[in-house]
Amino acid sequence: MAHYFEEQPQAASRPSSVDLVLPDLHLRLETDRGVFSPERIDLGTRVLLESVPAPPQEGHLLDLGCGYGPIALTMASRAPSATVWAVDVNRRSLELTERNARAAALDRVRPAHVDEVPEDVRFAAIWSNPAIRIGKQAMHEMLTRWLTRLTPEGVAYLVVQKHLGSDSLQRWLSDQGWQATREASRAAYRILKVTR
Repeated sequence: MAHYFEEQPQAASRPSSVDLVLPDLHLRLETDRGVFSPERIDLGTRVLLESVPAPPQEGHLLDLGCGYGPIALTMASRAPSATVWAVDVNRRSLELTERNARAAALDRVRPAHVDEVPEDVRFAAIWSNPAIRIGKQAMHEMLTRWLTRLTPEGVAYLVVQKHLGSDSLQRWLSDQGWQATREASRAAYRILKVTR
């Protein structure tokens, strides 16, 4: 079975589009099979985008697991002077994010494979609907890799479904020495705020 977290999706391409409608933003985004939630904006993503405060207005921001780009494009729209790194393993997702950013004239979005982000880049904010289904160990490794790249004042917001382990993830983050608090809760989703 093909997964959206494969580098080269096996699913045959079938382009489509979805509308991202937020109080401050309306975008039509290209999607395709083999990427995360191609038929609609995922509810967790929507809860995140409607719940978190505005991102820092400058510096580097990160959308971890960008899919076709709804989080990265929202960050870029809300912080037009910042550079937004849209990171994923899925090459099809990165191509879609690049096209969607270009169509929206958001030229400070930088789609990048997880191994192509320069090591010295540090993030003032990370927003993510993390790929819980990659498995607990892989997700812990992914979060450790990227959370350690927050600036000293940086903050991460993660959206996780309650029944997919948001509470145990919050405990694990705290056990690793992070400040992890529940920022919001809606429709069985938790927004976790993570700081040093």
